[in-house]
Amino acid sequence: MGDTATARAASGGLTATEHRLANGLRVVLSEDHLTPVAAVCLWYDVGSRHEVKGRTGLAHLFEHLMFQGSAQVKGNGHFELVQGAGGSLNGTTSFERTNYFETMPAHQLELALWLEADRMGTLLTALDDESMENQRDVVKNERRQRYDNVPYGTAFEKLTALAYPEGHPYHHTPIGSMADLDAATLEDARQFFRTYYAPNNAVLSVVGDIDPEQTLAWIEKYFGSIPGHDGKQPPRDGSLPDTIGTELREVVREEVPARALMAAYRLPEDGTRAADAADVALTVLGGGESSRLYNRLVRRDRSAVAAGFGLLRLAGAPSLGWLDVKASGDVEIPAIEDAVDDELARFAAEGPTAEEMERAQAQLEREWLDRLGTVAGRADELCRYAVLFGDPQLALSAVGRVLDVTADEVRQAAAERLRPDNRAVLVYEPLTPEEAEHAEHAEHAENTDAATGEEAAASE
Repeated sequence: MGDTATARAASGGLTATEHRLANGLRVVLSEDHLTPVAAVCLWYDVGSRHEVKGRTGLAHLFEHLMFQGSAQVKGNGHFELVQGAGGSLNGTTSFERTNYFETMPAHQLELALWLEADRMGTLLTALDDESMENQRDVVKNERRQRYDNVPYGTAFEKLTALAYPEGHPYHHTPIGSMADLDAATLEDARQFFRTYYAPNNAVLSVVGDIDPEQTLAWIEKYFGSIPGHDGKQPPRDGSLPDTIGTELREVVREEVPARALMAAYRLPEDGTRAADAADVALTVLGGGESSRLYNRLVRRDRSAVAAGFGLLRLAGAPSLGWLDVKASGDVEIPAIEDAVDDELARFAAEGPTAEEMERAQAQLEREWLDRLGTVAGRADELCRYAVLFGDPQLALSAVGRVLDVTADEVRQAAAERLRPDNRAVLVYEPLTPEEAEHAEHAEHAENTDAATGEEAAASE
């Protein structure tokens, strides 16, 4: 095991040390003895951007498979052991990574490390057709519940497909399509694991009431013998021109409670000063009830019941500025859109006031403190900066870069990027009562056909 860094002073007195095992696993430790808890966070450098056409959703499917048992832990044992020890746990998948995390009473830290190592090293011994089919159904049901069968549920998927062209690694979202989930084979999953779930493709952070020497000894004991893997290909190039060059628009007629205007603006990649400036701009414009758009649309015009504008930071492709406005009553979308464009143009010309700058930067600082204020949040941020930017120490000083942005840089970010020719637009129009009734009948017939088909296939 090599110790590649020493503790460095950081904002708020937080420190982190970095280490690397012989098999390539990067380890980041941060002591915090305020409460007797410890957080374990493991980031694998694999997300939906690594997937290929025809196999979308595989990264997210595999996140679920990681909770289906390993050599020493059968079935649902990972959940049972962690929760039985008083801990909490979960995993998530994004465009750029898959992560797994536990927060434990400090004296149960070794258990969490052993569990993570056991599935990293031995999951293939437990991965079979039964677990594959079980989790395939779970993910498909998750898609139905969170995307297909809720109002505005597929908005993010539709806007992503508009904002990133066909063939771009970010064109599809991590949930994947039903057809691709059905097409995934057990061998696909096994090959996916061999390629990406290796120690040299991961960062492990442990934060909290820990003894660093003992923690490193446990990590070496449980992770040190797991072999690395050199077969991973780098993700496809996600770079794009700074602006789209035209407005892309889609009108969606669905059974939704209100008209809605949603838009995705192409913004600078995460990790850049320009992205920090864009973050401040979107916070002034749409970050909460004191923002310009909320004051204009909800409070003054009363044309909307909700209005927000936020930044989806992405490191391997242009970030997205996400606008979401829900209309009030019978207000038409063109009226809302005109007001939005008026506010954006005025902001691009004048920039933020000193008061708006102070409020927006304070808001972003508070959000940063909230993330680093818990052991779980800090563990996640340390992994994020290690995986995406190569340096976990950047997590401890990130807020300083946001606070350093000037009002003119914020104005410039808006002038260059928050323009009608640099956005994908989604307009939701509710169905009439007659259309809604017809759609309900059609959906019922489709579900009946689907159920019959599955039953026939099962009987064969």
